[in-house]
Amino acid sequence: MKIRNILAILDEMAPLAYAEDFDNVGLLVGDADIEATGILVCHDALETVIDEAISKNCNLVVCFHPILFSGLKKITGANYVERSILKAIKNDIAIYAVHTALDNHKNGVNKIFCDALGLVNTKILVPKKDFIHKLVTFAPTSNADSVRQALFDAGAGKIGNYENCSFNSNGIGTYQGNEDSNPKIGQKHEFVSADETKIEVTFEKHLQSKILKALFGSHPYEEVAYEIYELKNEHQNIGLGMIGELETARTEREFLQLVSDAMQAEGIRHSEYRNKNVKKVAVLGGSGSFAISAAKRAGADAFVTSDLKYHQFYEAENRLLLLDIGHFESERFTKNYMLDFLKEKIPNFAIILSEVNTNPVKYF
Repeated sequence: MKIRNILAILDEMAPLAYAEDFDNVGLLVGDADIEATGILVCHDALETVIDEAISKNCNLVVCFHPILFSGLKKITGANYVERSILKAIKNDIAIYAVHTALDNHKNGVNKIFCDALGLVNTKILVPKKDFIHKLVTFAPTSNADSVRQALFDAGAGKIGNYENCSFNSNGIGTYQGNEDSNPKIGQKHEFVSADETKIEVTFEKHLQSKILKALFGSHPYEEVAYEIYELKNEHQNIGLGMIGELETARTEREFLQLVSDAMQAEGIRHSEYRNKNVKKVAVLGGSGSFAISAAKRAGADAFVTSDLKYHQFYEAENRLLLLDIGHFESERFTKNYMLDFLKEKIPNFAIILSEVNTNPVKYF
């Protein structure tokens, strides 16, 4: 199996189109056309992890955090990033990162976080914006069903838990061809009034080329009339963070103990107690200070995340309990999810969980 074949499976697990614009995801190092000998799944592709991959005959390292985040002007081994990249290149090891592509997935980092805490009735906390487009096209009424189905097959018309969604209205389309035209209905130079159906469907923006290919391939007209709009609608199934509920409300101290045990946190920084029970909980794996206001708007009793600064604890404003459990701890079970997904999709192949603890933060 070539590495390229595995990349398609990784994109199914964490579609690269879901990643944030600032991020650096996908194949960062290596040749996608070489044969894969094994996959090592890790949190961070440090030099020690590359050493582990070499020793275990794995030439593809799938990591959560990208070892290459910003551009490099030289690779001399002067720092931990350059040393890791150098060793990977010298040993023909490919590195693939998922990061915010998995953060934004409805079954990704934050669903794993929710499951670890036992939260139910979960939904996205900060839905992704500027991700939904709308196609409007016009087809002869006799061909509308086949055109519509082609669009559905290409991925259009999916809204939340529903698929094959569209709006259709009938009307009269007019046109008149010139000498070089080849009209489906009528003759050259003839003014034609045709029964047409207006088809409207939404789609995720990264599917646009696929959607248009399906439209042109299924439409009977020589010239296809269509319009594409960028919508301001939020995507309810893609986004950062999640919010859910504990099956049973806990006191704040009980909740802190639950989080500590579930996430194996060695220390939790938190805002002032509110002396109220915790039932509704928001989570965001990794750095989540930007979502404090979203957690408050959603009515969360507590918000569990990491990398909070001193003054950001004031933002609790006695409206919720803020917990900083540590960056690594908030994403602790992500690599296990990645491993399980790959093992299910590629059975009878060497897929190994890294044994290296890459958490750079230690506790005294």
